Amino acid sequence: MSFSISGKTAIITGAANGIGLAIGRHFVDKGANVIFADMDEERLIKELGENQEGSPVRYFAGDLRQKLTQANLLSATIDAFESVDILVNASRQILSSEALNPDDDAVEILLQQNMLTALRMSQQVARRMIKQAEGEGDGQGQGQAGTIVNLSSIAARRTHPDLLGYSISAAALDQMTRSLAVALAPHRIRVNAVAFGSVMSNSLMETLREHDDYRDEIECHTPLGRIASAMELVEAVQYLASDGAAFMTGQIMTVDGGRTLIDACHAPAH
Repeated sequence: MSFSISGKTAIITGAANGIGLAIGRHFVDKGANVIFADMDEERLIKELGENQEGSPVRYFAGDLRQKLTQANLLSATIDAFESVDILVNASRQILSSEALNPDDDAVEILLQQNMLTALRMSQQVARRMIKQAEGEGDGQGQGQAGTIVNLSSIAARRTHPDLLGYSISAAALDQMTRSLAVALAPHRIRVNAVAFGSVMSNSLMETLREHDDYRDEIECHTPLGRIASAMELVEAVQYLASDGAAFMTGQIMTVDGGRTLIDACHAPAH
């Protein structure tokens, strides 16, 4: 079974920097057409340059929490590449929460950003994937009409008092992944997620700049004893998007250096 995504068209959200950008660039390197979508148009242009006819790389700027923006993103994708085969919901946000403060709205904000936006985007794209499959008319009911990969977090299972909202939104995203997988399976659309631990994202970089001792804590609680690079996550995403994972749906793949396996600090041997 091939892990190739060459010739496929992918939409990557949250793709102006960090993990989303790394996934998009990796997909392009592997021969895919990629729409890099994000709210930060200035950063998209800085990283990708202006949109050019015939290029496998396009950017789309807009607030994907808005349904009209999501519809416009899908239309831009079809205009550029005529179809969509892969959706990677990589747009996410982390906010601290005050667990005992009833006026703290972090839970609502993060459910909107990290789960509902991914859900609405998945629904938009899945409808297009179903329409494309009907147009192919092979009548065999085999192969895949499309695939969706959500970026989740081990915070859904292991949490921190200051990350109430983030943990709730990650858990909701995991259950949304499972539910959509069942709903879309008859249409030959697979839905999976990658739950990652400490990966050097932009948000983690900012945290480490403010709290340098946090790095030691992360490494101590990770059996492999280090923070992963963004590139170590992208091949897991590629696998789930490829035919190599053709019989895999509704799964939450964990990429965390073993962090969810232990309770106490683990000092790796050197």
